[in-house]
Amino acid sequence: MTAPPRLFDRALHRRRLDRAAKDFGDADFLKRRAAEDIVDRLAAVQRHFALAVDLGARNGAFARALAESDAAAKVGLLVEADLSRAMLAGRGGPRLALDEERLPFADESLDLVVSSLALHWTNDLVGTLIQVRRALKPDGLFVGALLGGATLTELRQCLLQAEAELAPGVGPRVSPFADAYDGAALLQRAGFALPVSDVDRVTVRYAHPLKLLADLRAMGETNVLVDRPRAPLNRAILARAFALYTEKFAEADGRIRATFEIITLTGWAPHPDQQQPLKPGSAKMRLADALGVVEHKAKR
Repeated sequence: MTAPPRLFDRALHRRRLDRAAKDFGDADFLKRRAAEDIVDRLAAVQRHFALAVDLGARNGAFARALAESDAAAKVGLLVEADLSRAMLAGRGGPRLALDEERLPFADESLDLVVSSLALHWTNDLVGTLIQVRRALKPDGLFVGALLGGATLTELRQCLLQAEAELAPGVGPRVSPFADAYDGAALLQRAGFALPVSDVDRVTVRYAHPLKLLADLRAMGETNVLVDRPRAPLNRAILARAFALYTEKFAEADGRIRATFEIITLTGWAPHPDQQQPLKPGSAKMRLADALGVVEHKAKR
């Protein structure tokens, strides 16, 4: 079997997260939004999850959101896990430093796995989802949020144009993200049942593109592509990129906008008692009758 391509430098990503850990709370607004959304979804599930894992816990946003909600009673023991030990430091509760690409959990040992804005940095997302599904007990639940393809589209466009104008060539300065339309398919490929995928598109406004870059650094969300350009952008290219950003994406008050797309995936580990799709030809009512319309035969 061919190994998946190595897109991201995971060791560098860990170092970036370690660096960001101290001030992560200054720019964790997306993390909190995604975590709170996952908690809201759990609140609607009529189940108790005795053992849960939060993959990519970072500064504990999910644990805090859960503790402040009615869903807290639905989760027994929550283990916070992260690639960065520094992110897990300074708080109580069970914590585990791990690599999301190599999960250490035994098969069918967990009732719930959640992840908010971490798995988009895995080189083999489907492979990680397969590991999650195997770690879940039958009818166990996975809810995960990751950044989607429209994320930072404005920044990507401006950096590419500025480099094309002022440099001999262009290089990838913003990481690729999963396509929003592929969410349910990713879960199906990983063997999950009842897959659901939806998208939350968030627009954040900044006084200047430099503030956006500062937030990305504080989040630990800067470029760790293996094939990233090694030379930093010079001042001329950055100045041109900022000018393009203001020209193309500034609003009436002069503030620029940045798009973040959050894809939330929900899937269940298969279980015989789960609802199953009907077999072809087993329908008891014609679609035309259900819709109240007249059916016309196609002409040849």
